[in-house]
Amino acid sequence: MRSDQVFAMKILTVNTGSSSVRLSAFVRHAEKLTELASVREDSGGKPEDTLQEFVQTHKLAKVNVVVHRVVHGGRRFISPCLIDRDVEREIERLAPLAPLHNPVALKWICGASGVFGAHTPQVAVFDTAFFTHLPTVAQTYAIPHELTEKYALRRYGFHGLAHQAMWQAWRDQHPDLLQNGKIISMQLGAGCSITATDKGLPRDTSMGFSPLEGLMMATRSGDLDPGLMTFLQRQESLTPEEMDRLLNEQSGLSGVSGISADIRKLLKSEDERKRLAIDLYCYRARKYLGAYLAVLGGTNAVVFGGGVGENVPVVREKILAGMEWCGIHLDAKKNSDASGMSCISSETSKVEVWVVPVNEAAILAQEAEAVISSRR
Repeated sequence: MRSDQVFAMKILTVNTGSSSVRLSAFVRHAEKLTELASVREDSGGKPEDTLQEFVQTHKLAKVNVVVHRVVHGGRRFISPCLIDRDVEREIERLAPLAPLHNPVALKWICGASGVFGAHTPQVAVFDTAFFTHLPTVAQTYAIPHELTEKYALRRYGFHGLAHQAMWQAWRDQHPDLLQNGKIISMQLGAGCSITATDKGLPRDTSMGFSPLEGLMMATRSGDLDPGLMTFLQRQESLTPEEMDRLLNEQSGLSGVSGISADIRKLLKSEDERKRLAIDLYCYRARKYLGAYLAVLGGTNAVVFGGGVGENVPVVREKILAGMEWCGIHLDAKKNSDASGMSCISSETSKVEVWVVPVNEAAILAQEAEAVISSRR
């Protein structure tokens, strides 16, 4: 591929979540990467139809490369790569570890191949890659070493693109820090995670072997006593598949409230179970925040991203309630008025608090460029 083709490259990004997909188109002209269009759709539809409509609506006559966010890359995929049949098979093999995500990503990879043809390169960018070098003490489970080695059992971490984007956005506001600085970033959406980052390197994160560990989420339970799970399996005669559905699709805000996984709907109700769901969601996040303050030995900033983290001020307020002891003081008006990238801490706060719109698409496009350029 010639260098002039690289710098006129049109990139389509496909960011599949557990319930939706975001499509974005970028073009590279000389030194500038420009976003042409972006749309969010339900991921349950037929990928071919959605992709065709997106291309036609935004008059994308030629797409040079399609790049996909893939949640679980296991031990093998520690950096972005071109997708071939072997890569597809490995993503499929890892599907039991991310059952709400990897199968959906594969469906869109297949759909993109059908729309753009096998000659159009596709790139996979893995959410787990950001956490490849977590400290050993943060990635290891206290189970027999033989099983750990046999099944590659470790805390992989997820939402890597989002936490990387939050770190970079915060760093861009602090050029004087060079590569220094500590932040605790919270990605709060349908899935939720929190990460402690020091000098751009993650030191710990709440999601582990699968995207089920850690914070309470929309339909996922987050942390549970393993004894509770084996108890339920025996008492309810649950198969492994039924237990997966219970913990991934029927728990979290939806399970506790009994009515909805949408925290904005729950906030409008005075029902006791719905209020408990919200309180539990925020309490769990605050507990992890305290733990990661200990991991980092303090922090420069707490950063919120994701659909809930960016758009629901009362959740940010509840999570940070009572954190003045560690120097976190929220400005109530800044918090309620926050729009776009915003600092919402008070003038007297020793720790900055930021809201950061997470632009995973831009990172996907940049990673795709790097992979394609390396083939020249």
